[in-house]
Amino acid sequence: MLQGRMVRDVNEKYSTKICSCCDRRTCQKGREDLGIREWACLECGTYHHRDINAAVNILAARRRRLAEGIPALSAPGAAAED
Repeated sequence: MLQGRMVRDVNEKYSTKICSCCDRRTCQKGREDLGIREWACLECGTYHHRDINAAVNILAARRRRLAEGIPALSAPGAAAED
């Protein structure tokens, strides 16, 4: 915990290769090279910059984790179910 907040890592694996628009891993063969900075998705045709696409994918993963990890709060004074 850091200042009363939980800190959790987001898995960055394939974040540069997964299309942030259609969520498909369609990076063209040979595009895994770090020197390739831009690519087009083979499924939807969206043109991506490698780093920006990765940032969008990581942000989306973090938002999903936040939404899944927020517990439902019961109203004050509500009876607990057995």
